[in-house]
Amino acid sequence: MALAVPLYIPSPATNGFHVGPLFIHFYGLMYVVGITLAVIIARRRWRAAGGDVTLVTDVATWAVPAGIVGGRIYFDITTPFDITPHTWWGPFAVWEGGLGIWGGVLAGAAVGIWRVHRAGADWRVMGNAVAPALLVAQAVGRIGNYFNQELFGKPTSLPWGVKVSMAARVGSGIPAADLKYSTFQPSFLYELIFDLALAGFLVWLGHHRDIRPPGLLALYVTGYSAYRIFEETIRIDSSAHFLGLRLNFFIACVGTLAGIVWFIFTQRSKKPRPAASLAQSGPGGATEPESGSAESASAGATESAS
Repeated sequence: MALAVPLYIPSPATNGFHVGPLFIHFYGLMYVVGITLAVIIARRRWRAAGGDVTLVTDVATWAVPAGIVGGRIYFDITTPFDITPHTWWGPFAVWEGGLGIWGGVLAGAAVGIWRVHRAGADWRVMGNAVAPALLVAQAVGRIGNYFNQELFGKPTSLPWGVKVSMAARVGSGIPAADLKYSTFQPSFLYELIFDLALAGFLVWLGHHRDIRPPGLLALYVTGYSAYRIFEETIRIDSSAHFLGLRLNFFIACVGTLAGIVWFIFTQRSKKPRPAASLAQSGPGGATEPESGSAESASAGATESAS
């Protein structure tokens, strides 16, 4: 007798697990895993550029908390009606979901550039190093959205549709007419695949083409924003709207155009190209070029990040 196989992605049985009295949310755990992978990738790529890998750890120590704070502030400002739980500490409950990528990237990038500049290194080269790493972190973070049953799209009967519980449907604020459906477009999965594909492309491009820094970072902004234009047309969860469209649709459009202009500007700039091998300033202010072949290290980092 043939086994009946459900033609959908089942909803998760739980959104976390207990370690003694402590409850670990998969959402937060996936962000920790994603950030860890991003730091590892960025360190290898920064070393390939001739930089001191300790700077990557320093930047992450400052930029990650700033990104979380910035992402939460963006979420709280743009979707205050989605803040849960409805208590005084609700706006701070990041473990319940709710981090706006735009606010997170802006805050994290600003603090990261400050730390790189303070160390005497070139933030443009660092930008090229971290661009693919950021996409890997975002991709892993989308797994947490699956466990939270959030960031899904329109109802669908496609075999890869994700099943969403009634409680999650009601809590997500989807249109009342769509509450009768149980399977929806897994937009978080689409983004996960896109993020990894774009990360791989940036690694390949940086290895095979002469991209002036921070060109890869500009392409990260362009590519991710362009994808979000598509995603915002299929998402139906609660969102602020402007002119009948989701607010983040317009943010994504602005990001795409800004990224294109930024990339063109960086590649046409007449300023001297940053050296491939960096003399990284240490805590005492002295500079010590890292020995070894930058070209061979770059090849190794490419293989690792791929």
